[in-house]
Amino acid sequence: MPESFEVEALVIRARTGDQAAWDRLVERYAPMLWSICRAYGLDRRDIDDVAQFVWMRAVEHLSRLRDPERLGSWLATTTKRECVRVRRARHKQDSAESPLDAATVADDRGDDVTRALEEAELNAVLRTAFAELSPDCQRLLSLLLREVPYTEISSRLGMAVGSIGPTRSRCLARLRANAALNALMRADTEVREGDSHV
Repeated sequence: MPESFEVEALVIRARTGDQAAWDRLVERYAPMLWSICRAYGLDRRDIDDVAQFVWMRAVEHLSRLRDPERLGSWLATTTKRECVRVRRARHKQDSAESPLDAATVADDRGDDVTRALEEAELNAVLRTAFAELSPDCQRLLSLLLREVPYTEISSRLGMAVGSIGPTRSRCLARLRANAALNALMRADTEVREGDSHV
């Protein structure tokens, strides 16, 4: 079942009070929310607050979503807006409490930890997106990642050597189309573009 159809079916079921469908939606999109929040530089406490707010808004708006399959985009947009609001509020609070500029107390180890966390989050989202691919795509990409020669892949998977490249492209396109991975990459791009304008 294509991802958009699956999401639409889950939203429709969740609207009727199906807890299992709601749990599946939360499981699917929670990593995306976390990743967006991390991309905006929020700490764990703020991330928890943002996630709680976004899921409450989702419950309120679930019945009014015109395009249920677009839930992922709606969640991403709502999360980004709330992250901006929380960051502004936190900045005002921090400025009032401490006259020190954050740049004067920067800790290089903090940057390393942040990078490690961001990499771990990206890996978690990638693993989830990979698990949603078809078994054939999973097998092919796994062999390609291990740099197995095309002739051996052809033999193992029973595919013509000439079809490996096009099939790889289709599998990667499906991977990139994953809603959570898409939102993470968009958030990362926005943060980088924002940093370049500072």
